[in-house]
Amino acid sequence: MIRVVVADDHHLVRQGLRALLEGTRDVEVIGEAGTGYEAVERVAELVPDVIVMDLSMPQLDGVQAASRILDLKVPTQVVIVSMHGDTSIIHGLVKRGVKGYLLKNALADELILAVRSAGAGKLYLSPTISESVMNLLLAPPSEHPEDGEDPLTPREREVLQLVAEGHTNMSIANLLTISVKTVEKHRANLMTKLEADDLATLIRVAIKRGYIFLDN
Repeated sequence: MIRVVVADDHHLVRQGLRALLEGTRDVEVIGEAGTGYEAVERVAELVPDVIVMDLSMPQLDGVQAASRILDLKVPTQVVIVSMHGDTSIIHGLVKRGVKGYLLKNALADELILAVRSAGAGKLYLSPTISESVMNLLLAPPSEHPEDGEDPLTPREREVLQLVAEGHTNMSIANLLTISVKTVEKHRANLMTKLEADDLATLIRVAIKRGYIFLDN
């Protein structure tokens, strides 16, 4: 039996994924999460075989949550289900250790196949993206410059995500258990690193570069 946690910020989507997975004889859904932080907590608590999660998650996006889950060093495989099909982002996630990536327009059978593949430690990618991602994985390092050092620290990414969601400095400070002054410093660093003069530009550049993922 493959034990699964489902993570998505939309309740109806979670319920749909849960119903689909629970209708499969060899899959058991043992938990749910509505934010990136909750996804990490559920994995640490329940240690499922697979977590199926969205990329656009509040407070902590799917990329950051996946990285934290993989850093836990538990035998949990990550499968991403997202509307975002950016090849470089998927390539980075696969290199990091994610075992599945599906687009949200995928067929139901694909999700089951992805969960079973991940449960067996094998990689599964949606057919529409698999060839381009595999080409990147097989290309010489010089041909994919996105592998360079990330200019943003993990904490800056967290602050950026919360800023994009509309949180105030005080709210961010409370959520991350840091001072308002520290939040202000992170925001200033973000404006400098992403060469933005205002909040709208900061968010636009962050989305374009794949630093944050917001639902349409």
